[in-house]
Amino acid sequence: MLRFDNLSKRYGERVIFQGLHYDNQAGCVALNDESGSGKSTLLGVLSGTIEADSGNVWIGGHALVSAPLAAQTALTYVPEDCMTYPDQTGRAYLHDVAAARNTTVDTAALDLANRFGLTPHLDKRFEQMSFGTRKKIFLTASVLGETSVLIADEPVGGLDASARAVLVELFTMLGKTRTVFFSSYDTIFTEACQTARIQFSDLAV
Repeated sequence: MLRFDNLSKRYGERVIFQGLHYDNQAGCVALNDESGSGKSTLLGVLSGTIEADSGNVWIGGHALVSAPLAAQTALTYVPEDCMTYPDQTGRAYLHDVAAARNTTVDTAALDLANRFGLTPHLDKRFEQMSFGTRKKIFLTASVLGETSVLIADEPVGGLDASARAVLVELFTMLGKTRTVFFSSYDTIFTEACQTARIQFSDLAV
């Protein structure tokens, strides 16, 4: 479901990563490496928001380089700070994501939003939301449509204990049929999700 081959990225003279390879089907995988190692850059490359210097990424069998629309449709991306247009509401964002995936904001999505405590916040603008509330809006979008891959950068950041418990249930459920690939330092959270933990050294073959 998620595959990348020979991925490399540098900024000026600094090599962020080079020659990374990965191939995974369903399941939860946490990228756990030291601060400044390039985790956010890699997740940005996998999501298509940052361009790699070399290599390719496949999302649900679609190459990000040659079929970006199909790849993006199969993907849910949760950046560390989840902000769309500041004046967009959470409800409008969910409807936009649903439309892009040829579906609707169904009962399952609204139920997840309610479990995250989002119901009173759905009609707020993103600029009015807390860091954690914005993140929960993006995480709720993961159940919209038939995506294959969820990529999340530090998904537990800004979440309280009850929301973290909901996220464990969400990742565990999604990991049965999709690839959930995320960065996290939180070993308690990753163990609760029955997550395999990897480092950059595991990706450099």
